[in-house]
Amino acid sequence: MHPFSYTKVSTTGEAVVAGQRGGRFVAGGTTLVDLMRETVERPGALVDIGTLPLRDITGTANGGLRIGALVRMADAATDRGVRGTYPVISEALELSASAQLRNMATIGGNIMQRTRCTYFRDVTANCNKRAPGSGCAALRGFNRGHAILGGSDQCVATHPSDVAVAFAALEATVHLLGPDGERRVPFADFLLRPGASPDREQALRRGELITAVEIPAHPRPLRSGYLKVRDRQSYEFALTSAAVALHVQGGVIRTAKVAAGGVGTVPWKLPAVERHLQGKRPSPALWAEAAQRAAEDARPLEHNGFKVELLKRTVERQLRIVGGAQ
Repeated sequence: MHPFSYTKVSTTGEAVVAGQRGGRFVAGGTTLVDLMRETVERPGALVDIGTLPLRDITGTANGGLRIGALVRMADAATDRGVRGTYPVISEALELSASAQLRNMATIGGNIMQRTRCTYFRDVTANCNKRAPGSGCAALRGFNRGHAILGGSDQCVATHPSDVAVAFAALEATVHLLGPDGERRVPFADFLLRPGASPDREQALRRGELITAVEIPAHPRPLRSGYLKVRDRQSYEFALTSAAVALHVQGGVIRTAKVAAGGVGTVPWKLPAVERHLQGKRPSPALWAEAAQRAAEDARPLEHNGFKVELLKRTVERQLRIVGGAQ
């Protein structure tokens, strides 16, 4: 591990100032500290934000939900408001990691976590995300776990977060505080596809601090859930996953929100699936038809072509679980 300075701040203002000076924010530290040990990340300064007052989960005036950036994953998963209103979030969190990690890791840190690509974490391998311009070893290497959606000739690494898939499906907003004050960024715009600059992963400005994630109000009743398909059931990252939320009224699907994980360079919203569902009556045939649209624009690599069919089956299965087959 390389030398670094350590500062603990007590206000969000102090955090922003420290961030402007180049400090890296740390709270639970379940990802950043590991990367520092492996010398993948070498920050010169750490700013401990763990005691900032960003641990509340509150309802919003319009009927939505606001989750503070420093809420522990375990606390968010078991919160009555989260579990009762948006079970897709609770389920995604509970499938994310071990109980020990969920007791430490925060919501803000979870959506900021970096890829689990083995080439990114191997400092001897070429990786444009870690060392811009060095190349992407995954493109012609072993890429079974990599993205089939949203990749570029610079990077095909998947985003590892489960709860980010739920946030994408529910069209959340990220609240930020920076030198120029507060701003809000739609979740769809917060995590960036690699394009020509895979080292830039979030739409953050220098010194900006995540303060909360807000879920907008959705029509009621809303049924939702999260399905994760992985090589093993215990503490493993997704090969594919699906977050689904459906508003069914009068026997007709009025609103459908669907996103996939494990297959994209960012959590992947599936608007073609959503459009096919809206205005129709739930049925096994509808779930199958809609799921066929999940892999549109997929570009599989040498070793992950199986993800195309697996994604379709994952989406179909979760539509059936959430929406029923009546």
